Amino acid sequence: MSLKNCRHWIFDMDGTLTLPVHDFEEIRKQIGIPSGRPILEAIEQMPRAEATRVTRHLHELEMELAYRAQPQPGARKVLEALAGRGRDLGILTRNGREITRATLKTIGLEQYFDRESVICRDTCLPKPSPDGVHRLLKRWNAAKEETVIVGDYLYDIQAGSAAGIRTVHFDCRGVFPWPEYTHHGITRLGDLERMI
Repeated sequence: MSLKNCRHWIFDMDGTLTLPVHDFEEIRKQIGIPSGRPILEAIEQMPRAEATRVTRHLHELEMELAYRAQPQPGARKVLEALAGRGRDLGILTRNGREITRATLKTIGLEQYFDRESVICRDTCLPKPSPDGVHRLLKRWNAAKEETVIVGDYLYDIQAGSAAGIRTVHFDCRGVFPWPEYTHHGITRLGDLERMI
């Protein structure tokens, strides 16, 4: 399946458009979540007062990381190439809206994404739910076969697979451990240039 015909592009943010800086085990440790548990889902199961406190702490940690973010090599060139071809560009992230805006501004890529095409945990169920993908498909009036999601983690490609769109797993190690959810594998974001 070629990506040349994909008119609608959804990107994960952290570790995909940015260099990976999140140490999720350390974040879990700091906010009191057991090792290995998905952070957002663990917070969802907490009593309201505890969830509020932990969410506030998580927000502070994530904002620190947002202001230290660096763009993934090749990100700007890929987005410029896609924008130049008139492709729809969106982001689907498990981050909150404020953190997402701060990150995109820090890495200098905010101009490629209109506000309504940046889908965060504040506005939809978090990945691996396909909810955010469905919202973008509706917004763009997009055909599933012309839509692709690019991400560096299982939840990204699970969300795309569940929504019935194409998936690109970005794995700089070249391991690609989830072939059942992966249509295309890349080891550098810049590899997308020759595929579009």
